[in-house]
Amino acid sequence: MALHKKIKSTLKSNADTGFGTSAESQGGRFINKDGSFNIVKRGVPFYERISFFYKMLMMPVMKFGLVLITFLISINLVFTLIYISLGETEFTGVLAGGPVHYFFELYYFSVQTFTTVGYGRINPDGYLAGAVASAEALTGLSSFALITGILYGRFSRPRAYLRFSKNALISPYHKGTGFMFRFVSYKENHTLTNVEVFVTLGITDQETKRFNFYNLPLERSRIDSLSMNWTVVHPINEDSPFYGLTEEDLSLTDAEVYVLVRGFDDVFSNTVLQKTSYRYNEIIFDAKFDKMYYENDDNTTTIIEINKLNNYSKVNTPASAIPVANQL
Repeated sequence: MALHKKIKSTLKSNADTGFGTSAESQGGRFINKDGSFNIVKRGVPFYERISFFYKMLMMPVMKFGLVLITFLISINLVFTLIYISLGETEFTGVLAGGPVHYFFELYYFSVQTFTTVGYGRINPDGYLAGAVASAEALTGLSSFALITGILYGRFSRPRAYLRFSKNALISPYHKGTGFMFRFVSYKENHTLTNVEVFVTLGITDQETKRFNFYNLPLERSRIDSLSMNWTVVHPINEDSPFYGLTEEDLSLTDAEVYVLVRGFDDVFSNTVLQKTSYRYNEIIFDAKFDKMYYENDDNTTTIIEINKLNNYSKVNTPASAIPVANQL
């Protein structure tokens, strides 16, 4: 099926996004919802392209904790098996018991050695056991030094702490329509200043089969401080690449809106940024966002209900507000 409508030829596309322009090479979305680029790099060995420190810094908290626990259990298990292979004569203080009991006795000895706790009941009594225990103690000290650095990096890394609405909307706006999404800073007492937002539409040209990118002019692209939620609005008029496009048109062109928010965090004295995107199937027509803030009972404090960030209601857009499409 051919696209019925096209972007005005007078609109200037943005060739500096860093994304490819070939529609055939574009698989799925450019930007994932979490802000990461939807790209897999191959052609070099895994150990060359992986950044261990970066991976551990960016890993979600639950996954990071699971990796940490798995590492500690696994490394002690390896040393325990080495101790068992050395034989019982290499140790003193091991209580009598069956094979399972003996395994756990040496496993806890390994944990004590790895953490340099050393309670003292079990001791290596041979040269080989002493050498392995020394190597394990050094491994433990080095491991905890690395873990401490990673933990510090995770806690000290400046972040934007923003949540974006799940969907973007095409809503009535000033006797016309507008493309809208919203976001909010969700941490207590965390306010960004000098906040800027940049929005780019990527869309396939059905004639050239190439991806074109257009910077979307916004009602407001900068605010002094982000203390409440911010609904970002791109007015849809004759100078908008959205002008005259329907839901079907967005689907046929594999449209995606790329969002970049940048602001200054005065706690860390650093600039932070966060990215996300909205694909054509995440753009809802004829809808408006529900209000997500109100004043408390004595009108002294504003309450923001972050759980309502994604809430919207369907509306009937007046026919006069729907732009007429440019015909091919």
